[in-house]
Amino acid sequence: MSIVDTLVEIINVPSVTGDEDALCSMLEGRFLDRRVQRIQNSLVVGAPTSEEPFYVLYGHLDTVPEQGDPQARIEGDRLIGLGASDMKGGVAVMIDLLEDDTLEPVHEVVYVFYGAEEGAAADNELGPVLDACPWLTEASLSIVLEPTDLNVEIGCNGVLNADVIFRGRSAHSARPWLGENAVTKGGAWLQKMHAMEPELVDIGGLEYREVFSVTRAEGGIANNIIPPDFTINLNHRFPPIYTIVEAEGRLRDVTAEADEIVIKDRAPAGGAAPDNPHVQRLEAICDGKRQAKQGWTDVARLTERGAVAVNYGPGIVAQAHQVGEYVPIGNVQTAFHVMRRFLAGE
Repeated sequence: MSIVDTLVEIINVPSVTGDEDALCSMLEGRFLDRRVQRIQNSLVVGAPTSEEPFYVLYGHLDTVPEQGDPQARIEGDRLIGLGASDMKGGVAVMIDLLEDDTLEPVHEVVYVFYGAEEGAAADNELGPVLDACPWLTEASLSIVLEPTDLNVEIGCNGVLNADVIFRGRSAHSARPWLGENAVTKGGAWLQKMHAMEPELVDIGGLEYREVFSVTRAEGGIANNIIPPDFTINLNHRFPPIYTIVEAEGRLRDVTAEADEIVIKDRAPAGGAAPDNPHVQRLEAICDGKRQAKQGWTDVARLTERGAVAVNYGPGIVAQAHQVGEYVPIGNVQTAFHVMRRFLAGE
């Protein structure tokens, strides 16, 4: 079976966040001849057997909800399907490396397939996996195979989600002066957000962007009632120079006009990996440029626990969460060969 066949197979097993059981169980059965530990809908395949250095590869099994046709299909040099870039392309690389009987790794390798990355940070199953296997953070290098366009991406932005609430007073729409329209009350703030530009932050020559994005809005009761409440979700992506507490303060400054702020979901930024020989060797083999990770990945969760971790994967960053998501077939093949060379100690 080729790596393309592997990717088609796992794309065609639906695994939207919260529904990873079928894919997790399929892989669990596939790895029966190996040391496998299942934790919820996550798998840890392998474990170090000595005090020697070891590597860990990470890939999340879940995808965002369906948008259009989720099934895999090939068009030219692209493989299209839900999760093709984010991040079943990376998972396929992990599976084929794990099953490559000709690979002789220079150090032992552990493979972690986990669920619920695309949902709320509190539900992410990598947390329980690391709780059950704290030794994972002792790896010489952890590689998260998220989409990076075949570059090595360092650290990652943190993320907050908050309800930004404007309050008014309901009234009959024929007599709006008797109430206060919460939706239009929030209009000036929404206009300000529409005009807000990303703020560039340079950390050691890596360029991160701090952004505030309105992603959802809800208000109103009926067509003939002035809406008394208007709730907007604000998504804040903040660079590694800020702690979660500092980021929350910045979010509250941006939303000062609102009547109430409720921060619902939070995840820290990922620390930059130190220059060590393992990172340098990966960079030399992949021949990609070192750059900052704009999106959130579990590099943040790993570095928060003291691990050395970077992002490297075949997916196209701009394809993540897109309708008609695709990954170039050549990227998946290249990532496999890069990772094989790295694990073999070349």
